[in-house]
Amino acid sequence: MPLEYDKWGWEHVTVFGGFHRGSGTKRWKCNHCNLRYNGSYSRVRAHLLGFSGLGVKSCPAIDRSQREAFQILEEERLAKKKKKSPRNDKPSKHIQTSQPSLVTKEDVDDAVARFFYASGLNIDVVNSPYFNEMVKGIGSFGDGYEAPSTDKLYDLFLRKERGRIEKSVSQVRESWPHTGCTILCVGHVDGELSNFHIDLFVSSPRGLVFLKAVDVDISDDGDQVFTAALCDTIVEVGPSNVLQIISQLGDACKTSESYVLSKFPNIFWSSCTSRSILKMMKEIAELEWAKPIIMCAKAIEERLMAYPSTSSCLHIQNLESSSDTTAAKFAPSYCFLQKIVELKQGLQELVVSEDSKIWKHNFKDEFVSIESAILGDDFWNKAQLLLELYEPFVRLIDVLDVDKSVIGTVYDWRVQALETLKNKAIDGSVLNQLEELIENKWDLLFSPLHAAGYILNPRYIGKGQAKNKSVMRDWKATIEKLECESTARRILREQLSSYWHLEGSLGEEDAVDCRDKMDPVAWWENFGSETPNLQTLAIKVLSQVSGVGLCQDIWKTSDFSYQETPSKLGIHGVEDLMFVRNNLRLHGRRNGYLTPFYGHRNGYLIQFLPKNVALSSSSCLRT
Repeated sequence: MPLEYDKWGWEHVTVFGGFHRGSGTKRWKCNHCNLRYNGSYSRVRAHLLGFSGLGVKSCPAIDRSQREAFQILEEERLAKKKKKSPRNDKPSKHIQTSQPSLVTKEDVDDAVARFFYASGLNIDVVNSPYFNEMVKGIGSFGDGYEAPSTDKLYDLFLRKERGRIEKSVSQVRESWPHTGCTILCVGHVDGELSNFHIDLFVSSPRGLVFLKAVDVDISDDGDQVFTAALCDTIVEVGPSNVLQIISQLGDACKTSESYVLSKFPNIFWSSCTSRSILKMMKEIAELEWAKPIIMCAKAIEERLMAYPSTSSCLHIQNLESSSDTTAAKFAPSYCFLQKIVELKQGLQELVVSEDSKIWKHNFKDEFVSIESAILGDDFWNKAQLLLELYEPFVRLIDVLDVDKSVIGTVYDWRVQALETLKNKAIDGSVLNQLEELIENKWDLLFSPLHAAGYILNPRYIGKGQAKNKSVMRDWKATIEKLECESTARRILREQLSSYWHLEGSLGEEDAVDCRDKMDPVAWWENFGSETPNLQTLAIKVLSQVSGVGLCQDIWKTSDFSYQETPSKLGIHGVEDLMFVRNNLRLHGRRNGYLTPFYGHRNGYLIQFLPKNVALSSSSCLRT
């Protein structure tokens, strides 16, 4: 088979007049969108991967997950091409090939281990994909390789790597005017230094990019420092490109929010949705009827943890772990309550067994109340009811834990969660309390963009949004914030009616069939041309993420010494190192490396497992 035809892209186009040996200009049609072009493989590649500047358009029928898969195929093709390059077959002038190597694999392993032991066994580095890349490169070069000097690492190579990454970032920047983007603010307090370290990321469908870090002095004018840095970031990204800011900082920078929104009134300031869901779950636990259940479950847990774990009728260690890591992270109350309910039979056997005499003797009066709760029905019935109320929240957190846009899904959850609970025949007064709680807290915890996404996501057409006062209120707030001209708002409202009534191309057979099969952004790109204003708005709203979870692995595993390096690198060198380091980690995640990152928390070594986000569209730096 001709070498040219081995390129993956040719499988996704139809070549007219047959396929001839070698590269060069050909007439071809894309199998996905049916657009026709003349050109070589470089144009096929650009069309499928969404690159600009080569005389072809980005394929509108390919969604983000497909494009990510194509990117992986392209990287594999380039890697094979590099491996087969004739230059790699020639021995380097530094390699001594006249004598066989006297060094064994065991000797090399010992040397590598010795280096890391002397350096304090930095496991994060050992498990980095770039460490393996370095080792393979040195092995391929052979004997005679000399590592760069520290001066070159601090200067020449750092600037070179930053330039390479900035070139990759520039491709991501090109998409921001089309899709809009979200600035993510993620931070943590350094108790020893009394400062607040904040990382600023930019998220868009083409990739997540780290821009800069800010160290804020808590006891000084730190809020002003962060505000200035955030405003500079908005200007750098482009105020018209920024749709929202998601802050994980809580009340630490509340003044910044007011100032930024006054200076850039068209930008939304949103909370991390996962944290908002967690706050709502905590509010449920504080309901008058629910609080005693949580307290009773905790009392049972505390007594069990103090009870001898050798009991033959109960495995206490079941309380110490959770099979649902996402729920354990965001909803610990749900997890331990669920474990208590799972141990119901064992607990009931325990309190009536001979072994319980030790428990009775140690806890006396407390045992009586716990025994009564365990043997009765009231506690278990209410605990089960509380778990049923929590369950829709936990399911939503699972969705939010995926590194992709879920704008719209969150509001649909609000509607479906209450319907699901009603179908379970839960007491009406309890449902009324829950509904009132959600209604009262929603505007404080969620952005109007969720309602706009609920309206504009084609899979939710026909959900009766026009009759939902809360949805329409948030839709009104969205367009008034994004469009200052009344004429533009009127056009959006008219085109929204066309969308709801499936007029023109929006009601075509393919458009209806693809509503719940295509990525929402790709759907609007394909079928929304007759409502251009609404199409533009829909693409931007539906391209946004709703949380900061996708960049938390970066700052959680930060082992970078901010206080020691300035003397070696200088201020700009530190900024370059942070830019390079964090974007390389994002790039590693984007390529689906399953290698765990490690970090320290509260004195313990913690393993953070990055997701395989090669299937995700908004979690990585595209190269």
